[in-house]
Order: sequence, then C-alpha cells, then structure tokens
Amino acid sequence: MSRVLVVEDEGPIADAVLYALRAEGLQAEHCLLGQAALELLRGETFDVVILDVGLPDITGFELCRQLRAFSDVPVIFLTARDSEIDRVVGLELGADDYVVKPFSPRELVARVRARLRRGVGASLHGWRQAGAFALDAHGRRIRYQGQLLELTRYEYRLLKALIDRNGAILSREQLMEDVWRDAPDTVDRTVDTHVKTLRAKLRAMGSGDDPIQTHRGLGYSIRS
Repeated sequence: MSRVLVVEDEGPIADAVLYALRAEGLQAEHCLLGQAALELLRGETFDVVILDVGLPDITGFELCRQLRAFSDVPVIFLTARDSEIDRVVGLELGADDYVVKPFSPRELVARVRARLRRGVGASLHGWRQAGAFALDAHGRRIRYQGQLLELTRYEYRLLKALIDRNGAILSREQLMEDVWRDAPDTVDRTVDTHVKTLRAKLRAMGSGDDPIQTHRGLGYSIRS
C-alpha cells in the first residue's frame, strides 16, 4: 500500500484530504508542523508528500528545500498562494506539482496517483522502493513499512534476493548460491533458519503480515 504524508495545519482541509486518499486505498498520515514532518521523513519511507506552504513553524518552501537534501520523494504543494512567482519558487525547490486552494479532493488524488505511477522505482542515495520495502543497496539497508530492519549480513542478502525477484519462487539451491556464495560449506537448512528469523523481524514491525511465502518442495517467494 502506497504511503502518503499530508503536512497541513488546517484541520478541515487535512481531514478532507486524508478521507479522499484513504477512500482510494492509500495509506495516508498527517503532520501539523513542518519540523515534525521532516523528522518523520528522515526515519520513514513515503511515496508522496502533500505539503501546505503556510505552516505555523517553517514554510512549506523551506521544508521542501531541506527535504531535497536527503530525499527525492515526490512533493505536491497544496496552497492558497496562486501567483506565478510562488509556483516558480515551489517548482525550482524541487516540487513535482502545485495545487491551489480551493481544490477538488478527487483531482488531488488523481495527481497523487499520477506521481505514484511515475515514481515507481525512483530513488536517491541508493534507496529503491519495492512495495512495502525500501532498499539501500549502497548502505545495505532495508526498510519495511517505513521502519528500518536490523538485519545480519546473510539476512540482508536473503531478503534482498527475494525482493529483487518479486513473486518468483527461489529454490534453496538458488538462494545458497546467491546468499552464501562466500560460505560454501553451509548446509541448505540454513536457508530455512534464516527465513524463520526474517519472518519474526517482519512481524515485529507491528503489522503481523508475513510477505515471505513457502512453496513446499520448491522454495520461497516474496510479495513485495
């Protein structure tokens, strides 16, 4: 499920946007203040940010400027400022779209959907989105549902191998070659043990979901 962060200090507007997004099956979260949004964005993965310009603590323009220092998540400005100069400033700061109040919630959701289609697989500093997972190949890190997983070297390799072949069934032999290539004496039951520990860590994220599927006699696959 795609995650959208709404940064808006006007309650009725925030409620309307959140309702419209959730009605379309999107996971929508809300921040009242810009600094709180920045802290959340530094620690979690979102697919789109809807950003009001006139926030109480910092402007949406300043938030976008700081955000672009560490993330290329698509940003849609939602604001009452409709002058050409404001639009230009917003786009030059790295925003992807600009919606002026009053607005149609349905149109806003359509714009979010458009950004999601264009942004599949987009990344910065090595991060790549893959459904509920985000991978940083350079830093050897994986997030699940926005939360960073604490993984051993082989757990990371195993989970990455499954995510990279989303939906494909990988046999124990394939996984041994991909994951334990530097440990040729490892037995194939090690795969099962590591799958068990990975499942426990994924469930600990709080959702209770188990994206790793067991195919008896064949191997494992993942729904990323």
